[in-house]
Amino acid sequence: MFMLGNFIMALAKLINFILGAYIWIVIGRAVISWVSADPYNPIVRFLVQATEPLLSRIRRMIPFNMGGIDLSPMILIFAIVFLQSFLVPTLQQIGYNLQ
Repeated sequence: MFMLGNFIMALAKLINFILGAYIWIVIGRAVISWVSADPYNPIVRFLVQATEPLLSRIRRMIPFNMGGIDLSPMILIFAIVFLQSFLVPTLQQIGYNLQ
């Protein structure tokens, strides 16, 4: 059972890393939306393609625009922080109990 516990602990660390990296991708997307970035730039295209599926769903679910300011990146970051605070420790506790 210790192998399963170690696997779940490693999975929790991987999920935590991926969620942390995605927060920075969302922040980068928010920053480029403030400037007139070249839409053909590969970095800008990556940021848009990586974040737009989730941001568009949030915009459809919560159509709340505050004077032209898009709050969907902030809502997405709050959701990611919630997952990091709930999912990752839960997986770590399950892995610890299986060791």
